[in-house]
Amino acid sequence: MKRILLGLLVLGSLALAQADGAKLYGQCAGCHQATGQGVPGAFPALAGHLSEILSLKGGRGYLILVLLNGLQGPIEVKGMKYNGAMPAFGQLKDEEIAALLNHLATAWGDDKKVKDFKPFTAAEVKALRAKKLTPQQVLEERKKIGLK
Repeated sequence: MKRILLGLLVLGSLALAQADGAKLYGQCAGCHQATGQGVPGAFPALAGHLSEILSLKGGRGYLILVLLNGLQGPIEVKGMKYNGAMPAFGQLKDEEIAALLNHLATAWGDDKKVKDFKPFTAAEVKALRAKKLTPQQVLEERKKIGLK
C-alpha cells in the first residue's frame, strides 16, 4: 500500500510540474500566443522553431540563456525578420524555467522532431544562471549556434 501511495505521489508531482510549465507560459502567451504561432512581424513563433533550436549544438543552453537574460536585436524566424526585445525571466526559480522550457518543447510537438530529446532540468538552468549576459549578448549566442 505504501508503494502505491508513493507512486501516486510521484505521478502527482510530475503532473503538477507539467501544469506549472503550462501555467507559466501564460506570461509568454500575450506575445507568442497560446498556439505558439506568435504575431507575424511583431513576435516570433515558438512552435516549430523550438525543434530547430533544440537540434543545434548549444541550442538547449541558448534557450535557457534567453529565459534567464532576455533577448534583444534583429533575428529571423521561419523566414520572417523581427527586431524587438524579449524580457528576462531570471526571477523564476530554476525548476520553473525548466518546467516552462519543457512545456514549450512539448506543447506543439517540437520534442518529437528532435532526436533523443530529454526534458530540461533545474540543474541545467542552475549551471547557466551564473553566466550573466545582456540581452544583446544573448543575441550573439544565437549567432554562435548558427541562427540568424
